[in-house]
Amino acid sequence: MPKKSFQELINSPGMPVLVDFYADWCGPCKAMNPVIEQVASQYNGKLKVVKVNIDNNHSAASQFRVQGVPTFILFSKGQQVWRQSGAMPAQQLTQVIQQYV
Repeated sequence: MPKKSFQELINSPGMPVLVDFYADWCGPCKAMNPVIEQVASQYNGKLKVVKVNIDNNHSAASQFRVQGVPTFILFSKGQQVWRQSGAMPAQQLTQVIQQYV
């Protein structure tokens, strides 16, 4: 299966896409992994979760001006509708997602 472009990923028809920009060396990113997994399973079939390693995907990180990690960007119909940098509680993340699913 060919690798999809970042643009194809965020234009996912029918469901919002949460992009998690992270780095392997980032402590708060590792702390957010269980939260992201919980959100992904909670909204399975209603939300697509895409993890982007900024060290391997410089173009996507610079395209969205990611300055720090973790940075979370929520896309709906290909448009950025929400963005936050830094770790956050699962409840805060689900409150945002709930508005778009």
